[in-house]
Amino acid sequence: MSASAIFVLDLKGKVLICRNYKGDVNMAEIDHFLPLLMQQEEEGLLCPVLSHGNVHFMWIKHSNLYLVATTNKNSNASLVYSFLYKIVEVFTEYFKELEEESIQDNFVVVYELLDELMDFGFPQTTDSKILQEYITQESTKLEVAKSKVPTTVTNAVSWRSEGIKYKKNEVFIDVIESINVLVNANGSVMSSDIVGSIKLKTMLSGMPELRLGLNDRVLFALTGRDKGKTVVMEDVKFHQCVRLSRFDSDRTISFIPPDGESELMSYRINTHVKPLIWIESVIEKFSHSRVEIMVKAKGQFKKQSVANNVEVRVPVPSDADSPKFKTSTGTAKYVPEKNMVVWTIKSFPGGKEFLMRAHFGLPSVENNELEGKPPITVKFEIPYFTVSGIQVRYMKIIEKSGYQALPWVRYITQSGDYQLRTNV
Repeated sequence: MSASAIFVLDLKGKVLICRNYKGDVNMAEIDHFLPLLMQQEEEGLLCPVLSHGNVHFMWIKHSNLYLVATTNKNSNASLVYSFLYKIVEVFTEYFKELEEESIQDNFVVVYELLDELMDFGFPQTTDSKILQEYITQESTKLEVAKSKVPTTVTNAVSWRSEGIKYKKNEVFIDVIESINVLVNANGSVMSSDIVGSIKLKTMLSGMPELRLGLNDRVLFALTGRDKGKTVVMEDVKFHQCVRLSRFDSDRTISFIPPDGESELMSYRINTHVKPLIWIESVIEKFSHSRVEIMVKAKGQFKKQSVANNVEVRVPVPSDADSPKFKTSTGTAKYVPEKNMVVWTIKSFPGGKEFLMRAHFGLPSVENNELEGKPPITVKFEIPYFTVSGIQVRYMKIIEKSGYQALPWVRYITQSGDYQLRTNV
């Protein structure tokens, strides 16, 4: 079972808009939501599911809004939460920013969307591109031609319209990998993994059938090939267009793609990752006088690769002042509202080392507040490079008219949750 009703509330718990799908939960039950939430916040026991009697509230917070689903059954919680996040995604596509004001300015469109997104408590049409074909933000004019529901809604292929035409048929494939690394103060990697996604920008005419080939270890083992580097993907999640039965039987990624931009799949690779940008730091604190910081950054990736827009964020005491910097490359800037120094390097070639020194004054009166030890964090992006070694081996495009299409592939590695702890 799924949701009985969906509510959108402001931060004071006032209902801005709601939709009752099943009528089996009293709509006045929502009045208990905010008091329950505040009570749990005070007790430090905040939970994603709140209950009042036999009614359960599943909620998320976005900007200055609460999105709440109610049910009195043992519902599939993960389905309801996926749906709530999908509502945020669709509303953001329509209104650019999802906040209280955008809901109040677009009541009619929001009601129409809530009607189409869910039916009798079950998710229905959730693709914003398809919804935009027949729910528009233009002033409502009665046109007979517009009153017809697009065939995509009733089609087997609900994510793609018929009759799409392009002069030049192309598909762009982006393989984007984010590295999550946690390094302790002694320099040991405590945890690391890679979270990847394959994104498409499809500009193809008609109803093409696409087949994507990756260097998947399970596929190579099934076919008896064991040449070259392979990867083991875990937690694989596909777009609805992928034929899952085909993937389960022979690991073939076969699909009719949505038009335009979409995320085809996401995956995780649980492996030991060597930090691509290694940070060594020495932070010396002289009480009542100054703090001296020395940070060395080293690129631990191939020399032919270059990391772009590197940001090394170094925490400093909240009462520090009078900053002075010296860098071997890039620029350092003190951000007092975040208590950190941001060292920016536009271009960081592999194998290179760079140095940054910072000097801060400390007040003569010591701050009695205990401060934690925030880690150094790093942001970067390395084009034409993947840590895992994942490769797009082929992209076959088959369409009944037999046109030739060009697939383009781009690889990008970027920082995810990338933290290095310090001693001070």
